[in-house]
Amino acid sequence: MNFNYFIIKLFLLVIVLSCNEIKVRKPANIKESNFLKDSAKKNNNLYSLEQQLIQKAISKDSLYKYQESKSGFWYAFKYKTKEMFKPKTGDKIKFNYFIQDLDKNILYNEKELDTIIYYVDKEELLPGLRKAIKILSEGDIAVFLFPSYLCYGYQGDGEKIGINQPLRFTINLISIEKNKM
Repeated sequence: MNFNYFIIKLFLLVIVLSCNEIKVRKPANIKESNFLKDSAKKNNNLYSLEQQLIQKAISKDSLYKYQESKSGFWYAFKYKTKEMFKPKTGDKIKFNYFIQDLDKNILYNEKELDTIIYYVDKEELLPGLRKAIKILSEGDIAVFLFPSYLCYGYQGDGEKIGINQPLRFTINLISIEKNKM
């Protein structure tokens, strides 16, 4: 009888404990909203600084008249053809380019980067390059001033391009082969 009494007591104890209301614990420190605000503020400050550096580079470069794109970079044509056809999604293009810092020091020359064959919007490419080639027509050569977020961003390339470094690209669009589909 003692054993049955013990089992009943244990059963009742389990029922009573399982009926207790569960108390939800809250985190001791909630910093996520502060982190997001701080991150946004840091990115805004970085963007402003890079825009100032780009404007300074434009003011030093009296050879070209720069235009601002809707994507946040600046560009000027070194050579503009009369051709009006621009690359569209799926077109096969061939181009070469070189990369400089904003003081016009060459970081990567055309030989190091080689000629690129690219299917527009069908392959991976730096965001700035992806947008820039759509401005060009076959035979055009243009200079592009990109903020870091359109190039190598907060990582750089681990070699010649630093973190959060705005860059100057000179791109020569050699050919466009229209997509046949």
